[in-house]
Amino acid sequence: MRYPESFEIAGRKLSPPLVLSPMAGVTDSPFRRVAKKCGGVGLIVTEFISVEGLTRGNLRSHEMMRYKPEERPIAIQIFGYDIERMRWGAEIAEEAAADFVDINCGCPAKKVVNGGGGSNLLRDLPQLKKILTEVKRAISIPMTVKIRAGWDDKTINCIEVAKLIEDCGGAMITLHGRTRVQGYKGWANWDLVREIKNNVSIPVSGSGDIVKPEEAMRRFEETGADAVHIGRGAISNPYIFRQTWEAMNGLPRYQPPPREMHELLLEFRDNLREHMPERGVIGRMKMLSAQFLKGVRDGAPIRTAVLRSNSVEDMEPLFEEYFALAEVHGIDAELQCARDESAELAECGA
Repeated sequence: MRYPESFEIAGRKLSPPLVLSPMAGVTDSPFRRVAKKCGGVGLIVTEFISVEGLTRGNLRSHEMMRYKPEERPIAIQIFGYDIERMRWGAEIAEEAAADFVDINCGCPAKKVVNGGGGSNLLRDLPQLKKILTEVKRAISIPMTVKIRAGWDDKTINCIEVAKLIEDCGGAMITLHGRTRVQGYKGWANWDLVREIKNNVSIPVSGSGDIVKPEEAMRRFEETGADAVHIGRGAISNPYIFRQTWEAMNGLPRYQPPPREMHELLLEFRDNLREHMPERGVIGRMKMLSAQFLKGVRDGAPIRTAVLRSNSVEDMEPLFEEYFALAEVHGIDAELQCARDESAELAECGA
Protein backbone atom coordinates (compact mmCIF):
# COMPACT_ATOMS: atom_id res chain seq x y z
CA MET A 1 0.00 0.00 0.00
CA ARG A 2 1.06 3.59 -0.63
CA TYR A 3 0.70 5.46 2.65
CA PRO A 4 -0.04 9.19 2.71
CA GLU A 5 3.03 11.41 2.87
CA SER A 6 1.19 14.32 4.44
CA PHE A 7 -2.25 15.68 5.27
CA GLU A 8 -3.79 19.12 4.95
CA ILE A 9 -5.76 21.29 7.32
CA ALA A 10 -7.42 24.19 5.54
CA GLY A 11 -4.81 24.06 2.79
CA ARG A 12 -1.80 23.83 5.11
CA LYS A 13 0.29 20.74 4.38
CA LEU A 14 1.54 18.81 7.43
CA SER A 15 4.01 15.95 7.26
CA PRO A 16 4.23 13.21 8.39
CA PRO A 17 0.51 12.42 8.87
CA LEU A 18 1.14 11.48 12.51
CA VAL A 19 -0.18 13.53 15.42
CA LEU A 20 0.77 13.60 19.09
CA SER A 21 -2.55 13.19 20.92
CA PRO A 22 -3.45 15.43 23.84
CA MET A 23 -3.10 13.69 27.20
CA ALA A 24 -3.98 15.55 30.38
CA GLY A 25 -1.03 15.65 32.75
CA VAL A 26 1.30 14.24 30.09
CA THR A 27 1.59 16.30 26.92
CA ASP A 28 2.78 19.56 28.41
CA SER A 29 5.60 21.50 26.77
CA PRO A 30 8.44 19.46 28.37
CA PHE A 31 7.06 16.20 26.98
CA ARG A 32 6.04 17.68 23.64
CA ARG A 33 9.60 18.90 23.07
CA VAL A 34 10.96 15.42 23.78
CA ALA A 35 8.51 13.83 21.34
CA LYS A 36 9.28 16.39 18.66
CA LYS A 37 13.02 15.89 19.07
CA CYS A 38 12.61 12.15 18.49
CA GLY A 39 11.18 12.95 15.05
CA GLY A 40 8.24 12.00 12.88
CA VAL A 41 5.58 14.24 14.48
CA GLY A 42 3.55 16.18 11.93
CA LEU A 43 1.32 18.01 14.42
CA ILE A 44 1.20 18.48 18.18
CA VAL A 45 -1.97 19.04 20.20
CA THR A 46 -1.70 20.57 23.66
CA GLU A 47 -3.30 19.26 26.81
CA PHE A 48 -6.94 20.28 26.93
CA ILE A 49 -7.38 23.70 28.53
CA SER A 50 -10.48 24.95 30.32
CA VAL A 51 -11.95 28.12 28.83
CA GLU A 52 -13.31 28.90 32.28
CA GLY A 53 -9.74 29.14 33.54
CA LEU A 54 -8.47 30.97 30.47
CA THR A 55 -11.15 33.62 30.49
CA ARG A 56 -10.99 34.19 34.24
CA GLY A 57 -7.24 34.82 34.20
CA ASN A 58 -6.19 31.54 35.83
CA LEU A 59 -2.39 31.47 35.67
CA ARG A 60 -2.23 27.67 35.42
CA SER A 61 -4.52 27.68 32.38
CA HIS A 62 -2.41 30.31 30.64
CA GLU A 63 0.78 28.44 31.53
CA MET A 64 -0.64 25.34 29.82
CA MET A 65 -0.95 27.37 26.62
CA ARG A 66 2.75 28.22 26.50
CA TYR A 67 4.90 26.44 23.96
CA LYS A 68 8.35 26.67 22.38
CA PRO A 69 8.88 27.49 18.69
CA GLU A 70 10.25 23.99 18.05
CA GLU A 71 6.88 22.48 19.01
CA ARG A 72 5.13 23.95 15.97
CA PRO A 73 2.93 23.29 14.12
CA ILE A 74 0.71 23.17 17.17
CA ALA A 75 -3.01 23.06 17.92
CA ILE A 76 -4.20 24.48 21.24
CA GLN A 77 -7.09 22.38 22.53
CA ILE A 78 -9.85 24.01 24.59
CA PHE A 79 -12.97 22.71 26.29
CA GLY A 80 -16.07 24.15 27.88
CA TYR A 81 -19.81 24.68 27.46
CA ASP A 82 -20.47 28.39 27.62
CA ILE A 83 -20.66 29.82 24.10
CA GLU A 84 -19.12 33.20 24.88
CA ARG A 85 -16.28 31.73 26.91
CA MET A 86 -15.52 29.19 24.18
CA ARG A 87 -15.34 32.03 21.67
CA TRP A 88 -13.14 34.04 24.02
CA GLY A 89 -10.90 31.03 24.71
CA ALA A 90 -10.44 30.44 20.99
CA GLU A 91 -9.50 34.09 20.52
CA ILE A 92 -6.91 33.78 23.30
CA ALA A 93 -5.47 30.70 21.58
CA GLU A 94 -5.21 32.62 18.32
CA GLU A 95 -3.52 35.51 20.11
CA ALA A 96 -0.99 32.96 21.42
CA ALA A 97 -0.11 32.32 17.74
CA ALA A 98 -1.46 28.78 17.67
CA ASP A 99 -1.59 27.23 14.23
CA PHE A 100 -5.00 25.68 14.95
CA VAL A 101 -7.68 25.71 17.65
CA ASP A 102 -8.94 22.24 18.57
CA ILE A 103 -12.32 21.85 20.28
CA ASN A 104 -12.52 18.95 22.73
CA CYS A 105 -15.79 17.05 22.42
CA GLY A 106 -14.34 13.76 23.59
CA CYS A 107 -13.11 13.93 27.18
CA PRO A 108 -15.11 11.46 29.34
CA ALA A 109 -13.92 12.80 32.72
CA LYS A 110 -16.82 13.32 35.12
CA LYS A 111 -15.72 16.80 36.13
CA VAL A 112 -15.58 17.93 32.51
CA VAL A 113 -18.84 16.26 31.51
CA ASN A 114 -20.72 17.59 34.55
CA GLY A 115 -19.67 21.07 33.48
CA GLY A 116 -21.27 20.49 30.08
CA GLY A 117 -18.02 20.16 28.11
CA GLY A 118 -16.09 17.29 26.56
CA SER A 119 -18.16 14.34 25.43
CA ASN A 120 -21.30 15.83 26.98
CA LEU A 121 -21.57 17.97 23.83
CA LEU A 122 -22.20 14.78 21.83
CA ARG A 123 -25.65 14.66 23.41
CA ASP A 124 -26.30 18.38 23.12
CA LEU A 125 -25.88 19.04 19.41
CA PRO A 126 -27.79 22.36 19.38
CA GLN A 127 -25.27 23.74 21.89
CA LEU A 128 -22.35 22.23 19.99
CA LYS A 129 -23.56 23.89 16.80
CA LYS A 130 -23.76 27.27 18.54
CA ILE A 131 -20.25 26.86 19.99
CA LEU A 132 -18.68 25.85 16.69
CA THR A 133 -20.47 28.58 14.75
CA GLU A 134 -19.38 31.25 17.21
CA VAL A 135 -15.77 30.01 17.42
CA LYS A 136 -15.46 29.79 13.64
CA ARG A 137 -16.84 33.31 13.26
CA ALA A 138 -14.42 34.71 15.85
CA ILE A 139 -11.07 33.35 14.68
CA SER A 140 -9.08 33.42 11.46
CA ILE A 141 -7.02 30.27 12.08
CA PRO A 142 -8.52 26.83 11.31
CA MET A 143 -10.82 25.14 13.83
CA THR A 144 -10.51 21.38 14.32
CA VAL A 145 -12.64 19.15 16.54
CA LYS A 146 -12.02 15.95 18.44
CA ILE A 147 -14.97 13.68 19.18
CA ARG A 148 -15.92 10.25 20.48
CA ALA A 149 -18.14 7.61 18.89
CA GLY A 150 -21.10 8.80 20.96
CA TRP A 151 -22.37 8.93 24.51
CA ASP A 152 -23.05 5.19 24.80
CA ASP A 153 -23.59 2.15 22.60
CA LYS A 154 -27.23 3.13 22.00
CA THR A 155 -26.36 6.62 20.82
CA ILE A 156 -23.47 6.23 18.36
CA ASN A 157 -23.83 9.53 16.53
CA CYS A 158 -20.30 10.38 15.40
CA ILE A 159 -21.27 10.51 11.72
CA GLU A 160 -24.04 13.00 12.45
CA VAL A 161 -21.65 15.02 14.60
CA ALA A 162 -18.96 14.91 11.90
CA LYS A 163 -21.39 16.33 9.33
CA LEU A 164 -22.36 19.06 11.80
CA ILE A 165 -18.69 19.94 12.31
CA GLU A 166 -18.14 20.20 8.56
CA ASP A 167 -21.24 22.35 8.14
CA CYS A 168 -19.99 24.68 10.87
CA GLY A 169 -16.67 25.22 9.13
CA GLY A 170 -14.50 22.67 10.93
CA ALA A 171 -11.22 22.00 9.13
CA MET A 172 -10.54 18.49 10.49
CA ILE A 173 -12.25 15.84 12.60
CA THR A 174 -10.48 13.44 14.93
CA LEU A 175 -12.39 10.42 16.21
CA HIS A 176 -11.49 8.44 19.28
CA GLY A 177 -13.58 5.35 18.62
CA ARG A 178 -14.89 4.73 22.12
CA THR A 179 -18.08 6.04 23.71
CA ARG A 180 -18.13 8.27 26.75
CA VAL A 181 -19.60 5.47 28.87
CA GLN A 182 -16.87 3.12 27.66
CA GLY A 183 -14.16 5.44 28.95
CA TYR A 184 -10.85 3.75 28.10
CA LYS A 185 -12.09 0.18 28.44
CA GLY A 186 -12.23 -2.28 25.58
CA TRP A 187 -11.03 -1.23 22.15
CA ALA A 188 -11.54 1.81 19.96
CA ASN A 189 -13.83 1.22 16.96
CA TRP A 190 -11.77 2.25 13.94
CA ASP A 191 -14.52 1.19 11.52
CA LEU A 192 -16.23 4.44 12.49
CA VAL A 193 -13.20 6.40 11.26
CA ARG A 194 -13.72 4.88 7.82
CA GLU A 195 -17.44 5.67 7.92
CA ILE A 196 -16.82 9.30 8.84
CA LYS A 197 -14.21 9.54 6.09
CA ASN A 198 -16.86 8.34 3.61
CA ASN A 199 -19.37 10.95 4.78
CA VAL A 200 -17.40 14.21 4.94
CA SER A 201 -15.01 16.03 2.66
CA ILE A 202 -12.69 17.48 5.31
CA PRO A 203 -9.69 15.54 6.68
CA VAL A 204 -10.34 12.79 9.22
CA SER A 205 -7.89 11.39 11.76
CA GLY A 206 -8.32 8.39 14.04
CA SER A 207 -7.21 7.81 17.61
CA GLY A 208 -7.02 4.93 20.06
CA ASP A 209 -4.86 1.91 20.94
CA ILE A 210 -1.82 2.73 18.79
CA VAL A 211 1.30 1.52 20.61
CA LYS A 212 3.30 0.05 17.71
CA PRO A 213 4.11 1.26 14.18
CA GLU A 214 2.32 -1.73 12.66
CA GLU A 215 -0.92 -0.71 14.33
CA ALA A 216 -0.79 2.79 12.88
CA MET A 217 -0.05 1.41 9.43
CA ARG A 218 -2.92 -1.03 9.64
CA ARG A 219 -5.31 1.77 10.56
CA PHE A 220 -4.25 3.79 7.54
CA GLU A 221 -4.86 0.73 5.37
CA GLU A 222 -8.24 -0.17 6.87
CA THR A 223 -9.80 3.29 7.17
CA GLY A 224 -8.25 5.56 4.57
CA ALA A 225 -7.69 8.08 7.36
CA ASP A 226 -5.81 11.25 6.49
CA ALA A 227 -3.79 11.05 9.72
CA VAL A 228 -3.39 8.97 12.86
CA HIS A 229 -3.16 10.27 16.42
CA ILE A 230 -0.84 8.48 18.84
CA GLY A 231 -1.10 8.94 22.60
CA ARG A 232 -0.11 6.30 25.13
CA GLY A 233 2.30 4.64 22.71
CA ALA A 234 4.41 7.79 22.76
CA ILE A 235 4.95 7.65 26.52
CA SER A 236 6.77 4.34 26.56
CA ASN A 237 8.38 5.05 23.20
CA PRO A 238 8.61 8.68 22.05
CA TYR A 239 10.40 7.40 18.94
CA ILE A 240 7.18 5.73 17.75
CA PHE A 241 6.38 8.56 15.33
CA ARG A 242 9.78 8.35 13.61
CA GLN A 243 9.67 4.55 13.55
CA THR A 244 6.16 4.55 12.11
CA TRP A 245 7.12 7.02 9.38
CA GLU A 246 10.17 4.93 8.51
CA ALA A 247 8.09 1.75 8.37
CA MET A 248 5.51 3.48 6.16
CA ASN A 249 8.30 4.32 3.73
CA GLY A 250 9.93 0.87 3.80
CA LEU A 251 12.98 2.11 5.70
CA PRO A 252 14.78 0.41 8.58
CA ARG A 253 13.33 1.55 11.89
CA TYR A 254 15.60 3.60 14.06
CA GLN A 255 16.45 1.91 17.35
CA PRO A 256 18.00 4.49 19.68
CA PRO A 257 21.06 3.33 21.59
CA PRO A 258 20.74 3.24 25.39
CA ARG A 259 23.04 6.24 25.72
CA GLU A 260 20.70 8.36 23.62
CA MET A 261 17.67 7.23 25.61
CA HIS A 262 19.49 8.13 28.81
CA GLU A 263 20.28 11.60 27.48
CA LEU A 264 16.65 12.03 26.41
CA LEU A 265 15.43 11.23 29.92
CA LEU A 266 17.80 13.80 31.39
CA GLU A 267 16.72 16.36 28.81
CA PHE A 268 13.13 15.76 29.89
CA ARG A 269 14.24 16.46 33.46
CA ASP A 270 15.78 19.76 32.40
CA ASN A 271 12.66 20.70 30.42
CA LEU A 272 10.51 20.03 33.47
CA ARG A 273 12.67 22.22 35.69
CA GLU A 274 11.94 25.16 33.40
CA HIS A 275 8.21 24.77 34.06
CA MET A 276 7.62 23.54 37.60
CA PRO A 277 8.99 23.20 41.14
CA GLU A 278 11.08 20.18 42.07
CA ARG A 279 8.16 18.31 43.65
CA GLY A 280 6.40 18.34 40.30
CA VAL A 281 9.56 17.27 38.51
CA ILE A 282 9.87 14.21 40.76
CA GLY A 283 6.32 13.09 40.01
CA ARG A 284 6.64 13.59 36.26
CA MET A 285 10.00 11.80 36.13
CA LYS A 286 8.44 8.84 37.92
CA MET A 287 5.52 8.83 35.49
CA LEU A 288 7.76 8.73 32.43
CA SER A 289 10.20 6.29 34.02
CA ALA A 290 7.38 3.83 34.77
CA GLN A 291 6.76 3.60 31.01
CA PHE A 292 10.19 4.41 29.57
CA LEU A 293 12.37 2.04 31.62
CA LYS A 294 11.06 -1.17 30.09
CA GLY A 295 12.47 -3.93 27.95
CA VAL A 296 15.79 -4.63 29.69
CA ARG A 297 16.45 -8.04 31.20
CA ASP A 298 16.80 -7.82 34.99
CA GLY A 299 15.85 -4.13 34.84
CA ALA A 300 12.61 -4.37 36.83
CA PRO A 301 14.23 -3.88 40.29
CA ILE A 302 15.92 -0.70 39.08
CA ARG A 303 12.63 0.58 37.69
CA THR A 304 10.96 -0.13 41.05
CA ALA A 305 13.74 1.69 42.90
CA VAL A 306 13.24 4.74 40.66
CA LEU A 307 9.55 4.82 41.53
CA ARG A 308 10.42 4.70 45.25
CA SER A 309 12.95 7.53 45.01
CA ASN A 310 12.42 10.70 47.02
CA SER A 311 14.33 13.07 44.74
CA VAL A 312 15.56 13.39 41.18
CA GLU A 313 19.12 13.12 42.52
CA ASP A 314 18.24 9.69 43.96
CA MET A 315 16.96 8.61 40.54
CA GLU A 316 19.99 9.60 38.50
CA PRO A 317 22.42 6.85 39.61
CA LEU A 318 19.61 4.37 38.99
CA PHE A 319 19.27 5.69 35.45
CA GLU A 320 23.02 5.15 35.03
CA GLU A 321 22.69 1.58 36.27
CA TYR A 322 19.67 0.84 34.08
CA PHE A 323 21.18 2.10 30.85
CA ALA A 324 24.51 0.45 31.59
CA LEU A 325 22.55 -2.81 31.84
CA ALA A 326 20.84 -1.92 28.58
CA GLU A 327 24.22 -1.51 26.90
CA VAL A 328 25.04 -5.09 27.87
CA HIS A 329 21.71 -6.84 27.25
CA GLY A 330 19.99 -4.53 24.78
CA ILE A 331 16.40 -3.28 24.91
CA ASP A 332 13.56 -5.54 23.78
CA ALA A 333 11.34 -3.20 21.77
CA GLU A 334 8.35 -5.53 22.12
CA LEU A 335 8.55 -5.43 25.91
CA GLN A 336 9.22 -1.71 25.96
CA CYS A 337 6.07 -0.97 23.97
CA ALA A 338 3.86 -3.60 25.61
CA ARG A 339 0.41 -2.44 26.61
CA ASP A 340 -0.26 -1.80 30.26
CA GLU A 341 -3.99 -2.31 30.36
CA SER A 342 -4.10 -1.38 34.05
CA ALA A 343 -2.62 2.05 33.46
CA GLU A 344 -5.04 4.87 34.12
CA LEU A 345 -3.94 7.87 32.09
CA ALA A 346 -6.14 10.93 31.81
CA GLU A 347 -5.97 10.97 28.04
CA CYS A 348 -9.23 12.79 27.33
CA GLY A 349 -9.74 11.62 23.79
CA ALA A 350 -6.33 10.21 23.03
